[in-house]
Amino acid sequence: MCSIRCEEGSTKAGMAKVDRRIKRTQRLLSEALIALALEKGYESVSIRDITERADVGYATFFRHFKSKEELLQDALQTLAEDFVDLLPNQMTLQSTREKGEILFRYAANNVDLCRVLLGSQGSSSMQHQLLRVGTQITLGTLEDQLLEDVPAEIVAHQIVASTLAMVQWWLDNEQPYTPERMGHLYEDLVMGSLERVVRKDLGEDAP
Repeated sequence: MCSIRCEEGSTKAGMAKVDRRIKRTQRLLSEALIALALEKGYESVSIRDITERADVGYATFFRHFKSKEELLQDALQTLAEDFVDLLPNQMTLQSTREKGEILFRYAANNVDLCRVLLGSQGSSSMQHQLLRVGTQITLGTLEDQLLEDVPAEIVAHQIVASTLAMVQWWLDNEQPYTPERMGHLYEDLVMGSLERVVRKDLGEDAP
């Protein structure tokens, strides 16, 4: 019995070690892509550039990703998941200031990645993908909060497009206001216009 348990424990420890190595390699590749994209633009970065910067074998790259687009998609998905984990479970107008503060604080802590995804160093297809992913996530938070005749897809798209534009402006201008101040502006400028279509907060008889 002890032999079996010891063997199982050894197997799990080995798997955990391999998993840490995989995550470390993926993180190094992701960081290399972001740094290079900031230096010379995403479109100019090659897989060879990435592996040399990350000090990872060229063949090793393809054990993890099929292309640099897939590597970027992985970084994008991680960013989206991290951000969603920080947000309240459900979006209400009362929570939008807090949501805005969290968003801009997160952007401040992930400046390089956000600049690549939102700025000129990235690509239009990348920004379109970020908008699509963000819209899908936002749709889930809008469930049962809109008036029946309001298309949720349009509302979600508008929220995400306006939010991304606001974050991009803030980063391009070297973060002139605090995340707390940007949370207030986010509440007023991005979410304030939605008051007439949100049922939960204002009710069906809202003007």
